Amino acid sequence: MSAKNQALIQGSIWKAMVLFAMPVFLSNLFQQLYNTFDAWCVGNYINDNALAAVSSSGSLIFMFVSFFNGLAMGAGVVIARAYGAREYDVMQKTIHTAIVFGLAAGALLTVLGVGFTPTVLRWMGTPSEVLPQSIEYFRFYFLGAIFTVMYNMFVGIFHAVGDSRHPFYYLIISTCINIGLDMLFVAGLGLGVGAAAFATTLSQGVSALLCFLHILRVDAPYRVTLRHIRFHKDRLWDILRYGVPSGIQNSVISIANVVVQANINDFGKDAMAGCGSYSKLEGFAFLPVTCFSQALATFVGQNLGAGKHKRVMKGVAFGTLCSCAMAQAIGLLSHLFAPSLIRFFGASEDAVTFGTQHMRTVCLFYCLMAFSHCIAGVLRGAGKATVPMVIMLCCWCVFRVSYITVAVRFIPQLTTVSWAYPLSWTLSALIFLIYFLKADWIHTFDKQKQKA
Repeated sequence: MSAKNQALIQGSIWKAMVLFAMPVFLSNLFQQLYNTFDAWCVGNYINDNALAAVSSSGSLIFMFVSFFNGLAMGAGVVIARAYGAREYDVMQKTIHTAIVFGLAAGALLTVLGVGFTPTVLRWMGTPSEVLPQSIEYFRFYFLGAIFTVMYNMFVGIFHAVGDSRHPFYYLIISTCINIGLDMLFVAGLGLGVGAAAFATTLSQGVSALLCFLHILRVDAPYRVTLRHIRFHKDRLWDILRYGVPSGIQNSVISIANVVVQANINDFGKDAMAGCGSYSKLEGFAFLPVTCFSQALATFVGQNLGAGKHKRVMKGVAFGTLCSCAMAQAIGLLSHLFAPSLIRFFGASEDAVTFGTQHMRTVCLFYCLMAFSHCIAGVLRGAGKATVPMVIMLCCWCVFRVSYITVAVRFIPQLTTVSWAYPLSWTLSALIFLIYFLKADWIHTFDKQKQKA
């Protein structure tokens, strides 16, 4: 185990956490940049219908992709524990199983995405003038779904062993490719929204390929050998045991967000464009949340594998505090500059009004969302993946959908829909806090190991 990859289980906690989280932050930043650039490009070079089609894509794409990304997170937890405990045989079998499983899952997601996109878009109440471009964008996007799944699977492997730098380097390359192809296909050749999605597909394929080539050549215990890529039944069970709850959590939340998007669609294409533009900006606000929740899951997994409980608690306190503080700072800036940020996408003034209204309702509560994600990451790293699944299912799905179903009947306004997010974040943060303080979650790994 190299000194760099040992950093999470020895030495300065804040330094180890920041050095791991920073490349994750930058990776997610570049990921968000090329998702945002699609919306900017079609909004400025095509029309408002194209902007509405692309900008409203986040919730539907996340609904299809999120379950498989949760499985990648489960694989990462198993690998991180084995790596921290130096059980390299277990780690090797898990990695090779994860790769072949990712290929199968990616192929399935491609079929589901291409086949069911029109049905889901109609169910969401997508306006007729936007529907053709929405179908075109989604179908081209899902043709490359296998690349998305494999990239996330490789990222889960790299993060589990403490390497957050290489996925970042490869994402920079793919982002540059995506931006260049967007400008060529959309701005230069005027090929439409399908070309923007196709550019994303090609760039994701490049990043997945670079990750695969690296893991084939790396001189480390997690190196992959082609002839060993196959299913190992016991390792697959562990991946599913930790990954399925995370996948269900992600997909259920995304279904709730699709319900939210369907209610936004009822207010017309300007609401779709404005709130969709906000969703692209929201991705930037979530960056510190995502990077620290991922860092915490890996940190907790490796250090519990190494039996360092006190170090775990110190790391949890530091990572959660940083994430919440950064998220709230971004929320305050978002509230201040909301109209200018929405206008960046070339939206009409009516769309800017809707987007600003939605953003200012939601953004001051980012710290609660950050806290929920961080504690969920901690519990996943500790092997308690079912707990955040249940909490988020109840708060971010059942409560959110129930609230919207009832409240919009009495107050049919966009702000009524917008309030679904702050209210559900508040409820989940309170429940996570109570569980974190009361439950004996930190000894879960030790008990599971003794039982095994």
